[in-house]
Amino acid sequence: MPMDVSQVTIPDPVAWPETAAIVRGALQEDVGAGDLTTAALVPASAASGAVILARNRCVVSGTGVAAEVFRQVNSALVCRTVVKEGAIVAPGGVVMTVRGPAGAILTAERTALNLLQRMCGIATLTRRFVDAVAPMPVDILDTRKTTPCLRRLEKYAVLCGGGRNHRMGLYDMVLIKDNHRRFWSGTGALRLDRAVEEARRRCPGVAVEIEVETEDELANALAARPDWVLLDNMPTAVMARCVTMCRGICRTEASGGVTLETVAAIARTGVDAISVGALTHSAPAADLSLEIVDDEASAG
Repeated sequence: MPMDVSQVTIPDPVAWPETAAIVRGALQEDVGAGDLTTAALVPASAASGAVILARNRCVVSGTGVAAEVFRQVNSALVCRTVVKEGAIVAPGGVVMTVRGPAGAILTAERTALNLLQRMCGIATLTRRFVDAVAPMPVDILDTRKTTPCLRRLEKYAVLCGGGRNHRMGLYDMVLIKDNHRRFWSGTGALRLDRAVEEARRRCPGVAVEIEVETEDELANALAARPDWVLLDNMPTAVMARCVTMCRGICRTEASGGVTLETVAAIARTGVDAISVGALTHSAPAADLSLEIVDDEASAG
Protein backbone atom coordinates (compact mmCIF):
# COMPACT_ATOMS: atom_id res chain seq x y z
CA MET A 1 0.00 0.00 0.00
CA PRO A 2 1.41 3.44 -0.84
CA MET A 3 3.08 5.27 2.04
CA ASP A 4 3.35 2.11 4.17
CA VAL A 5 7.07 2.49 4.68
CA SER A 6 7.59 0.27 7.71
CA GLN A 7 8.75 -2.67 5.60
CA VAL A 8 10.67 -2.07 2.37
CA THR A 9 12.42 -4.66 0.23
CA ILE A 10 14.72 -3.24 -2.43
CA PRO A 11 13.55 -4.69 -5.76
CA ASP A 12 15.70 -5.70 -8.71
CA PRO A 13 15.20 -3.07 -11.42
CA VAL A 14 16.53 -5.40 -14.12
CA ALA A 15 13.34 -7.44 -13.70
CA TRP A 16 11.17 -4.46 -14.72
CA PRO A 17 10.19 -4.32 -18.40
CA GLU A 18 10.68 -0.56 -18.43
CA THR A 19 14.36 -0.95 -17.53
CA ALA A 20 15.13 -2.74 -20.77
CA ALA A 21 13.10 -0.12 -22.64
CA ILE A 22 14.96 2.75 -20.93
CA VAL A 23 18.29 1.19 -21.87
CA ARG A 24 17.21 0.64 -25.46
CA GLY A 25 16.14 4.26 -25.77
CA ALA A 26 19.34 5.54 -24.18
CA LEU A 27 21.50 3.44 -26.51
CA GLN A 28 19.53 4.58 -29.54
CA GLU A 29 20.05 8.19 -28.47
CA ASP A 30 23.82 7.73 -28.11
CA VAL A 31 24.75 5.08 -30.67
CA GLY A 32 22.17 5.72 -33.36
CA ALA A 33 23.23 4.03 -36.59
CA GLY A 34 26.59 3.03 -35.13
CA ASP A 35 29.66 3.98 -33.10
CA LEU A 36 31.79 5.52 -35.85
CA THR A 37 34.99 5.99 -33.85
CA THR A 38 35.05 2.45 -32.49
CA ALA A 39 34.19 0.95 -35.87
CA ALA A 40 37.02 2.90 -37.48
CA LEU A 41 39.77 2.20 -34.95
CA VAL A 42 39.06 -0.89 -32.84
CA PRO A 43 39.55 -4.32 -34.46
CA ALA A 44 36.43 -6.45 -34.27
CA SER A 45 38.54 -9.29 -32.85
CA ALA A 46 39.93 -7.21 -29.96
CA ALA A 47 39.00 -8.36 -26.46
CA SER A 48 39.65 -6.53 -23.24
CA GLY A 49 38.63 -5.98 -19.67
CA ALA A 50 37.50 -2.80 -17.95
CA VAL A 51 36.73 -1.58 -14.46
CA ILE A 52 34.27 1.09 -13.37
CA LEU A 53 35.89 3.17 -10.65
CA ALA A 54 34.45 5.60 -8.12
CA ARG A 55 36.33 8.90 -8.09
CA ASN A 56 34.52 10.05 -4.97
CA ARG A 57 32.86 8.34 -2.02
CA CYS A 58 29.36 7.28 -2.97
CA VAL A 59 26.53 4.87 -2.29
CA VAL A 60 26.22 2.32 -5.07
CA SER A 61 23.00 1.99 -7.03
CA GLY A 62 22.35 0.85 -10.59
CA THR A 63 24.98 -1.80 -11.27
CA GLY A 64 22.31 -4.11 -12.68
CA VAL A 65 21.08 -1.35 -14.97
CA ALA A 66 24.64 -0.69 -16.18
CA ALA A 67 25.06 -4.42 -16.81
CA GLU A 68 21.88 -4.36 -18.90
CA VAL A 69 23.47 -1.67 -21.06
CA PHE A 70 26.51 -3.86 -21.72
CA ARG A 71 24.26 -6.88 -22.35
CA GLN A 72 22.17 -5.04 -24.92
CA VAL A 73 25.23 -3.84 -26.78
CA ASN A 74 26.75 -7.33 -26.87
CA SER A 75 25.52 -10.34 -24.93
CA ALA A 76 29.07 -11.74 -24.94
CA LEU A 77 30.13 -9.08 -22.42
CA VAL A 78 30.44 -10.44 -18.89
CA CYS A 79 29.81 -8.08 -15.98
CA ARG A 80 30.61 -8.62 -12.33
CA THR A 81 29.41 -6.41 -9.48
CA VAL A 82 32.13 -5.76 -6.91
CA VAL A 83 30.20 -3.50 -4.51
CA LYS A 84 26.63 -4.46 -3.71
CA GLU A 85 23.70 -2.09 -4.10
CA GLY A 86 23.28 0.25 -1.13
CA ALA A 87 26.90 -0.17 0.03
CA ILE A 88 29.45 2.63 0.17
CA VAL A 89 32.47 2.63 -2.12
CA ALA A 90 35.56 4.66 -1.29
CA PRO A 91 37.39 6.92 -3.76
CA GLY A 92 39.38 4.74 -6.14
CA GLY A 93 37.25 1.68 -5.40
CA VAL A 94 36.07 -0.66 -8.13
CA VAL A 95 32.28 -0.71 -8.46
CA MET A 96 31.98 -3.33 -11.19
CA THR A 97 33.98 -5.00 -13.94
CA VAL A 98 33.26 -5.99 -17.53
CA ARG A 99 35.16 -8.13 -20.00
CA GLY A 100 34.68 -9.27 -23.55
CA PRO A 101 34.74 -7.64 -26.99
CA ALA A 102 36.61 -4.34 -26.64
CA GLY A 103 34.52 -2.47 -29.19
CA ALA A 104 31.31 -3.33 -27.37
CA ILE A 105 32.75 -2.08 -24.07
CA LEU A 106 33.60 1.27 -25.64
CA THR A 107 30.22 1.60 -27.33
CA ALA A 108 28.35 0.90 -24.09
CA GLU A 109 30.64 2.97 -21.85
CA ARG A 110 28.93 6.36 -21.78
CA THR A 111 25.35 5.12 -21.56
CA ALA A 112 26.25 2.72 -18.75
CA LEU A 113 28.10 5.43 -16.84
CA ASN A 114 25.36 8.03 -17.35
CA LEU A 115 22.73 5.79 -15.77
CA LEU A 116 25.01 4.45 -13.05
CA GLN A 117 26.38 7.83 -11.95
CA ARG A 118 22.87 9.32 -11.85
CA MET A 119 21.55 6.51 -9.66
CA CYS A 120 24.61 6.48 -7.39
CA GLY A 121 24.27 10.25 -6.98
CA ILE A 122 20.66 9.96 -5.85
CA ALA A 123 21.49 7.11 -3.46
CA THR A 124 24.39 9.11 -2.01
CA LEU A 125 22.37 12.26 -1.37
CA THR A 126 19.56 10.19 0.12
CA ARG A 127 21.99 8.56 2.54
CA ARG A 128 23.15 11.99 3.69
CA PHE A 129 19.57 12.95 4.58
CA VAL A 130 18.94 9.60 6.26
CA ASP A 131 22.12 9.96 8.32
CA ALA A 132 21.17 13.53 9.27
CA VAL A 133 18.00 12.37 11.05
CA ALA A 134 19.36 9.19 12.63
CA PRO A 135 18.40 7.76 15.05
CA MET A 136 15.07 9.60 15.11
CA PRO A 137 12.07 7.46 14.00
CA VAL A 138 11.31 9.38 10.82
CA ASP A 139 11.33 8.30 7.17
CA ILE A 140 12.94 10.28 4.37
CA LEU A 141 10.60 10.17 1.36
CA ASP A 142 11.13 11.01 -2.28
CA THR A 143 8.63 12.91 -4.45
CA ARG A 144 7.42 12.95 -8.06
CA LYS A 145 10.11 15.52 -8.94
CA THR A 146 11.96 13.03 -11.09
CA THR A 147 13.50 12.91 -14.55
CA PRO A 148 10.73 12.06 -17.04
CA CYS A 149 10.76 8.35 -17.93
CA LEU A 150 13.42 7.58 -15.30
CA ARG A 151 11.16 7.77 -12.24
CA ARG A 152 11.21 4.11 -11.29
CA LEU A 153 15.00 3.87 -11.53
CA GLU A 154 15.43 7.08 -9.54
CA LYS A 155 13.03 5.93 -6.84
CA TYR A 156 14.91 2.63 -6.70
CA ALA A 157 18.09 4.63 -6.07
CA VAL A 158 16.35 6.37 -3.15
CA LEU A 159 15.71 2.94 -1.63
CA CYS A 160 19.40 2.05 -2.05
CA GLY A 161 20.26 5.20 -0.09
CA GLY A 162 18.00 4.20 2.80
CA GLY A 163 15.07 6.44 1.91
CA ARG A 164 11.49 5.41 1.23
CA ASN A 165 9.22 5.89 -1.74
CA HIS A 166 6.22 8.19 -1.69
CA ARG A 167 3.55 7.53 -4.31
CA MET A 168 4.88 6.34 -7.63
CA GLY A 169 2.50 8.53 -9.61
CA LEU A 170 -0.89 10.17 -9.69
CA TYR A 171 -2.59 6.79 -9.87
CA ASP A 172 -1.74 5.10 -6.58
CA MET A 173 -2.98 7.47 -3.87
CA VAL A 174 -4.89 10.70 -3.38
CA LEU A 175 -2.90 13.80 -2.42
CA ILE A 176 -5.07 16.92 -2.14
CA LYS A 177 -2.84 19.96 -2.58
CA ASP A 178 -3.48 23.70 -2.67
CA ASN A 179 -4.19 23.83 -6.40
CA HIS A 180 -6.76 21.06 -6.09
CA ARG A 181 -8.45 22.98 -3.30
CA ARG A 182 -8.86 26.00 -5.57
CA PHE A 183 -11.28 23.98 -7.67
CA TRP A 184 -12.97 22.08 -4.85
CA SER A 185 -16.67 22.93 -4.86
CA GLY A 186 -17.44 21.83 -1.31
CA THR A 187 -19.52 24.28 0.68
CA GLY A 188 -18.08 26.46 3.43
CA ALA A 189 -14.91 28.52 3.78
CA LEU A 190 -12.64 25.53 4.36
CA ARG A 191 -14.50 22.22 4.39
CA LEU A 192 -11.29 20.29 3.84
CA ASP A 193 -13.01 17.45 5.66
CA ARG A 194 -15.55 17.27 2.86
CA ALA A 195 -12.77 17.19 0.28
CA VAL A 196 -11.28 14.18 2.06
CA GLU A 197 -14.69 12.52 2.26
CA GLU A 198 -15.34 13.11 -1.45
CA ALA A 199 -11.94 11.71 -2.39
CA ARG A 200 -12.65 8.59 -0.32
CA ARG A 201 -16.04 8.18 -1.95
CA ARG A 202 -14.64 8.45 -5.46
CA CYS A 203 -11.40 6.52 -4.82
CA PRO A 204 -12.26 3.73 -2.39
CA GLY A 205 -9.47 1.59 -1.04
CA VAL A 206 -6.57 4.01 -1.54
CA ALA A 207 -4.80 6.24 0.96
CA VAL A 208 -5.93 9.87 1.14
CA GLU A 209 -3.53 12.64 2.12
CA ILE A 210 -4.28 16.35 2.33
CA GLU A 211 -1.95 19.33 2.43
CA VAL A 212 -2.49 21.96 5.12
CA GLU A 213 -0.65 25.17 5.86
CA THR A 214 -2.15 26.30 9.18
CA GLU A 215 -3.48 24.81 12.40
CA ASP A 216 -7.01 25.91 11.51
CA GLU A 217 -6.82 24.08 8.18
CA LEU A 218 -5.52 21.01 9.97
CA ALA A 219 -8.32 21.02 12.52
CA ASN A 220 -10.83 21.20 9.71
CA ALA A 221 -9.23 18.36 7.72
CA LEU A 222 -8.88 16.09 10.76
CA ALA A 223 -12.63 15.89 11.13
CA ALA A 224 -12.60 13.42 8.20
CA ARG A 225 -9.64 11.45 9.60
CA PRO A 226 -7.40 11.42 6.51
CA ASP A 227 -4.72 8.74 6.32
CA TRP A 228 -1.98 11.37 6.12
CA VAL A 229 -1.64 15.12 6.38
CA LEU A 230 1.08 17.04 4.59
CA LEU A 231 2.39 19.88 6.76
CA ASP A 232 3.63 22.30 4.15
CA ASN A 233 6.27 24.98 4.75
CA MET A 234 5.49 25.35 8.43
CA PRO A 235 7.77 26.80 11.12
CA THR A 236 8.93 23.94 13.31
CA ALA A 237 7.08 25.25 16.38
CA VAL A 238 3.78 25.22 14.47
CA MET A 239 4.62 21.85 12.97
CA ALA A 240 5.20 20.35 16.41
CA ARG A 241 1.77 21.51 17.55
CA CYS A 242 0.21 20.03 14.43
CA VAL A 243 1.90 16.70 15.08
CA THR A 244 0.31 16.67 18.52
CA MET A 245 -3.10 17.41 17.00
CA CYS A 246 -2.71 14.47 14.61
CA ARG A 247 -1.63 11.94 17.21
CA GLY A 248 -3.91 8.91 17.17
CA ILE A 249 -5.77 10.17 14.08
CA CYS A 250 -3.40 10.09 11.13
CA ARG A 251 0.24 10.11 10.11
CA THR A 252 2.18 13.27 9.31
CA GLU A 253 4.50 14.29 6.50
CA ALA A 254 6.57 17.47 6.44
CA SER A 255 7.45 19.09 3.14
CA GLY A 256 8.72 22.29 1.62
CA GLY A 257 12.27 23.50 1.13
CA VAL A 258 13.85 20.77 3.25
CA THR A 259 17.66 20.90 3.29
CA LEU A 260 20.45 19.01 5.01
CA GLU A 261 20.75 21.96 7.37
CA THR A 262 17.07 21.95 8.39
CA VAL A 263 16.04 18.30 8.20
CA ALA A 264 17.10 17.34 11.75
CA ALA A 265 15.09 20.19 13.31
CA ILE A 266 12.06 19.13 11.28
CA ALA A 267 12.50 15.54 12.42
CA ARG A 268 12.54 16.64 16.04
CA THR A 269 8.93 17.88 15.69
CA GLY A 270 7.85 14.25 15.71
CA VAL A 271 6.61 13.96 12.13
CA ASP A 272 6.42 10.45 10.69
CA ALA A 273 8.03 11.34 7.38
CA ILE A 274 9.85 14.15 5.60
CA SER A 275 9.62 14.42 1.82
CA VAL A 276 12.60 15.89 -0.01
CA GLY A 277 12.31 16.79 -3.67
CA ALA A 278 16.04 17.43 -3.86
CA LEU A 279 16.75 13.70 -3.61
CA THR A 280 15.87 13.33 -7.27
CA HIS A 281 15.76 16.81 -8.77
CA SER A 282 19.05 18.14 -7.40
CA ALA A 283 21.30 15.16 -6.65
CA PRO A 284 24.78 15.62 -8.14
CA ALA A 285 25.94 12.68 -10.21
CA ALA A 286 28.57 10.45 -8.67
CA ASP A 287 32.01 10.78 -10.25
CA LEU A 288 32.60 7.44 -11.99
CA SER A 289 34.90 6.39 -14.80
CA LEU A 290 35.51 3.32 -16.93
CA GLU A 291 39.13 2.31 -17.33
CA ILE A 292 40.43 -0.31 -19.77
CA VAL A 293 42.80 -2.76 -18.10
CA ASP A 294 45.51 -4.54 -20.06
CA ASP A 295 45.09 -7.85 -18.27
CA GLU A 296 41.62 -9.11 -19.11
CA ALA A 297 41.71 -11.47 -16.17
CA SER A 298 42.06 -8.53 -13.77
CA ALA A 299 38.64 -7.30 -14.86
CA GLY A 300 36.94 -10.59 -14.23
